[in-house]
Amino acid sequence: MKYNLTEIISLIKDRRTIYPEQYKSRKVHKEQVELMLDAANWAPTHGMTEPWRFKVFSGNKLRELMQIMADIYRDTTPPEQFMDSKYHRFAERAEKTSYVIAVCMKRQESERIPEIEEVMAVACAVQNLMLTATAYGIGTFWSTGGGVYSKRLHDYLNLGHKDKCLGLIYIGYPQGEWPTGKRGIIYNKVEWYE
Repeated sequence: MKYNLTEIISLIKDRRTIYPEQYKSRKVHKEQVELMLDAANWAPTHGMTEPWRFKVFSGNKLRELMQIMADIYRDTTPPEQFMDSKYHRFAERAEKTSYVIAVCMKRQESERIPEIEEVMAVACAVQNLMLTATAYGIGTFWSTGGGVYSKRLHDYLNLGHKDKCLGLIYIGYPQGEWPTGKRGIIYNKVEWYE
C-alpha cells in the first residue's frame, strides 16, 4: 500500500465543523494557511480549469469583512426577523478568528464546462483545505448562504460578472477537546448493481 490508509480514513472521519465562537486566542500561522491553500490547489478539475480562487483576510481587513457581513445582514433582514445578537456576532467572530478565506469560483469564459462541475471542483478544493487544517488540529467553519451570495459581497471581493462566492471559511484553534462526529451507516445509502 502506498499510504497509510488507516491514518487517511481517520483524518477524513475526524474533520469537524468548529465555529469561531469555539476558537481560542492562539493564532494560526500564515505558513499553515499557505499549506492548506496548496493542498486545495490539488483538487480534481474537469478540463483543467482550476476554478477555485481564495481571498484571505486577517487583521484589520478581516474586521472590515466582518463589518460588511454584519451590514449586509442588517440591510437585508426584515425588522421583525432581525436579531441584534446575530448582527454583533460578526464583530465577535473577527476577534476570535485567525483568518477568513472567501472561497470563490472563477467561471470559465467559454462556459464549456458546466457550472455545476466548476462548483464541485471548488468544493473538492475546500475539502482538501479543511482536511489539511484538521491534520494541524486547526478548526474550520464553512459559512454559506445569506450575505455570502449578495451582490454587495460579490462587488467587495471584486469578482467577475460570472464568478461566484461560495462561502467564507473561518480558521482558528479550537478550545478544549476536539469534537467527535457520527454518521449513519453507509450501507443504508448505497445501492449496488452487478
